Amino acid sequence: MHRSLSLVRHEAGLLIRLTLPLLLAQLSQTAMGFVDTVMAGRYASIDLAAVAVGSSIFFPVFLFLLGLQSAVTPLVAQANGRGDAAAVRRSIRLGMVVGCTAGVALMPVLWAMQPFMVWMGVSAEVIPITGRYLFAISWGLPLAGVFFALKGGGDGLARPRLSMIAGLVGLVVNIAANYVLIHGKLGLPELGGVGCGWASTLSLLAMLLCLAGLLARSRLTGTGRLFAPPGSAAAGISGPSTQGYLRLGLPLGLALFVECSIFALIALFLARLGSTVVAAHQIALNFTSLLYMLPYSLATALTVRTGFAIGRQRVRRLARIVRTGLGLALAGSTLTCLCIVVFREQIAALYTSEPAVRALAASLLVYAAFFQPVDALQVNCSGILRGCRDTRVPLVFMLVAYWGIGLPLGYGLGMAEWGGMAPGPQGFWIGLIVALAAAALLLGGRVRVTLRRLEERSGSLLRAGRP
Repeated sequence: MHRSLSLVRHEAGLLIRLTLPLLLAQLSQTAMGFVDTVMAGRYASIDLAAVAVGSSIFFPVFLFLLGLQSAVTPLVAQANGRGDAAAVRRSIRLGMVVGCTAGVALMPVLWAMQPFMVWMGVSAEVIPITGRYLFAISWGLPLAGVFFALKGGGDGLARPRLSMIAGLVGLVVNIAANYVLIHGKLGLPELGGVGCGWASTLSLLAMLLCLAGLLARSRLTGTGRLFAPPGSAAAGISGPSTQGYLRLGLPLGLALFVECSIFALIALFLARLGSTVVAAHQIALNFTSLLYMLPYSLATALTVRTGFAIGRQRVRRLARIVRTGLGLALAGSTLTCLCIVVFREQIAALYTSEPAVRALAASLLVYAAFFQPVDALQVNCSGILRGCRDTRVPLVFMLVAYWGIGLPLGYGLGMAEWGGMAPGPQGFWIGLIVALAAAALLLGGRVRVTLRRLEERSGSLLRAGRP
């Protein structure tokens, strides 16, 4: 019993040590959006509106790219567990090619957004600035694709401090570039909100160069001659094919896009109910998004540990990793749930001084509190399955939970007055909670099935006399 508890504590310590730098890296990237908003807002309200609209269009595309490149982490983690340096190198290099190609392919999507903005009813004076902002930030997509491949490689090798350092460098560059480009310093033209787009692109370039330099100087498995010319012997023949990479990465990208799109659609429905409702909903959603970085960072750590254990064929350790990780997720989310309930009035007051908005936001934060445990469980179950390279079935589960259950229920309660509920955001939050609970149950069941299959396979190999 004592040995079992000691092993659990050891695993919990490993997961926490992996999670903390991942969390700091996430915070640095989130802070860039905060800096863009603040600095554009201080320049002019129209530029702030343009950056806000542009960010809402850019973010789903960016998340799809992030999901696609998340395939690198489990591929590298499993290869590292096997001690296969060639497969590590091949996975990262393939990720760089796929990321750059996908980034270039997605650039015209952002360039063609003007008809969509007109259809959405965006103000005519905002559209031209938003269009130039999207053009500027679109050049960062290929850079982001390559950066995410390198980040996935470093994370998969259990070295998330590398991406943390790169993220902090990018944040510093973002602040400086925003100041220079928005206000036209150092003899450069005054670009206003459009300068935020170019600043983001420069930040991604700085992050990419920093992380590439750190990996090139490291002695980690598979990073030797990582940046050798294409076609050289350093590329290696071991590792995933492009088709295998896309089979793993595309469902991840689509899952993030599905998750992001449902929140965007809910915001559109609520726009009909007035500015007070929209503002209160945005406060609750923004605070929830900040807290989401905690379980998401733990989920990435679980992907790394799960992939490494599978590579080493340590099925018993894998079961312990899963139990420990989900226990940490549940404990952490319960704590955040309690904090939100206790401090909901103070949290709402941080965002607004308007009494009506603050009161509604505080009531919605109660729903956001109950949102926490089921959200933490579903995202960490997804992280475990990602480490097992299981992504297609989880995508189907996400579609069923979000679009088949959560959105219809939320619309029915929030807009169609099901059960006698008055139209409002509360119904949509109930729908989201039910959707996340359904996703947690489905994904949790998938984790159990996957672990049982791995145990059976491991037992078969042992009976056959294979290592």
